[in-house]
Amino acid sequence: MLEPSNNNELPPIPGKRYFTIGEVSDLCGVKPHVLRYWEQEFPQLKPVKRRGNRRYYQRQDVLVIRQIRSLLYEQGFTIGGARNRLLGEDAQVDLNQSQQLIHQMRLELEELIKILRR
Repeated sequence: MLEPSNNNELPPIPGKRYFTIGEVSDLCGVKPHVLRYWEQEFPQLKPVKRRGNRRYYQRQDVLVIRQIRSLLYEQGFTIGGARNRLLGEDAQVDLNQSQQLIHQMRLELEELIKILRR
């Protein structure tokens, strides 16, 4: 996934597993109510919800939010345009990940064959 250029001005993402909505708001420069709205508009945003319907975002969610922020605020996309752009990139990312996985599995199988032939 692409990291937008202006995200260099945003604080670095700490090495935590989960982030609260307040932390994500600070990390991405977006108010919490905007994050809740984006969850409804972008299917890629699915934070884990726990006790009391509290949201917990993962690192991948933070990266997606930063990308949405860049598309909307810096590149001038509409909500629908940004959604379409992200859906297109997700399809491409899925394809690339599948190809990488197949390549890695093939290499591992070739190594296994070498070991078994010894």
